[in-house]
Amino acid sequence: MTPRTALQATSAFYQASPGLRLFRWGLAASQRLSPALAVRAAFRLFCTPLPPRWLQRRSPWDPEWRRESWPFEDGSLTVYAPAAAPHAPLVLLAHGWGGHAGQMLPLAEAVARAGLRPVLLEMPAHGASAGSISNLPQFARALEYAAARLQQQGHSLHALAAHSLAANAAAYAASRGLPVQRLVLLAPPSSPLEYTRLFAAVFGLSEGTRARMQARIEAREGILMRQFEPAQVGPRIARRTLVVHDRADSINRFADGEAFAGAIAGARLQATEGLGHRRILRDPGVLEQVAAFLQP
Repeated sequence: MTPRTALQATSAFYQASPGLRLFRWGLAASQRLSPALAVRAAFRLFCTPLPPRWLQRRSPWDPEWRRESWPFEDGSLTVYAPAAAPHAPLVLLAHGWGGHAGQMLPLAEAVARAGLRPVLLEMPAHGASAGSISNLPQFARALEYAAARLQQQGHSLHALAAHSLAANAAAYAASRGLPVQRLVLLAPPSSPLEYTRLFAAVFGLSEGTRARMQARIEAREGILMRQFEPAQVGPRIARRTLVVHDRADSINRFADGEAFAGAIAGARLQATEGLGHRRILRDPGVLEQVAAFLQP
């Protein structure tokens, strides 16, 4: 079977909801009647994690995992840590857009078996964390804040492993001196700018509306989207880095992983086959390789 393109996968995701199909029609109409309203509506939808967290069925956490909530900007961060091995080198794990900390649990368990201390971070507006909207720059700030707070608590921060959009945020944070020795990027996207174009294609936005939405995000966050791309962040990352990406990933192209691996000096690219975008987070072979790479 021919793998779906990113456009096909994203279109299928958004078209699955009758409410979002109606929203798409409304966006198209508002572009003609009120361009400014269309930009505000597009911004809101673009920054809203989907699927909604209340639709996600989540298994109860093992009581051995402790949960804390940290106030952060207009929402909060939820942090999960095991009670065991409190003084072991710490590995911070972060989920992707529309995800939750539970998706990183198989990797956390592999990290723990390797004698390290996993800490899972749930981003604002995701999972149990407060907030209604988020974005890539906020993901990066959340990683920097969490790392600083964990260090303030006396932990030795050894590594950061992140999936999808959080991997892009992790690369940016590492390029700014995030104090980790190892970096693992799982299925990272290479261009948030290109994703705005994908979003515009799915929702029938004109290039003018898309460009104004982009400008609104950049002005609000104080950073340009191109600053997150591999060519910008890669040369400033001086960390041992592993990039894991599936050749058939229909959400973030395999070429995105190649771009990060090529831009970061000494980075190793681990290509997988047939796992797609999310199964790499629970594949035994991938978990074993990542845990081995994270060994001090």
